[in-house]
Amino acid sequence: MDLKKINKFQTENNIEIIENLIKINGGYITSKILTDLGIHRMYLKIMLDKHMIEKVNRGIYISKETIEDSFFTFQLRYPKVIFSRFTALYFYGLTEIIPYNFDLTMDNNYHVDKINKNHNIIRCKKEFLNLGLTEVKTPYGHKVKTYDRERCICDIIKYKNKLDLEQVKKSVKMYLKDKNKDLIKLSEYSNIMGINKEVMEFVGMYNE
Repeated sequence: MDLKKINKFQTENNIEIIENLIKINGGYITSKILTDLGIHRMYLKIMLDKHMIEKVNRGIYISKETIEDSFFTFQLRYPKVIFSRFTALYFYGLTEIIPYNFDLTMDNNYHVDKINKNHNIIRCKKEFLNLGLTEVKTPYGHKVKTYDRERCICDIIKYKNKLDLEQVKKSVKMYLKDKNKDLIKLSEYSNIMGINKEVMEFVGMYNE
């Protein structure tokens, strides 16, 4: 087999591998995944030129058939950031706020550049960073890091004077009607965060 045929075979073979990876990853592929697998990033350029994929952010691509999931794209771009407060409550259907701008929690020592200044950055002490940490599926079905209901309720009550108080009240009321609420866990979290009295009194006002 001559060199041209070998190169064509290698190109087609690697593109087929990438297409399978895209299917496995819910329509997404990143340059990091290819690097980890020892596949050269030039194949992404080839696929871009053939209009097989689209670039949605630095090092992040989707298939032509995939609708971009802004939450998942953001998580891939900033893997240590956690969706929190009203953005997290949106995933649970516990807020009226549509998160065009994200509430994002990160470690005090985690520094990232170029995050849109319209997003709300919340710095968190390391001892509280993993409290209530979980994963949920976005409306597009991709898993992202976020906090559970109880951690979010504690957070919005703790900072209610800096947030939209009416939205805080509405989310608390929606939480109390949620069949998946866990008031014991809410009390445990609020104790750990040192705000038990404040949280219990606020919740008690709306607990029918």
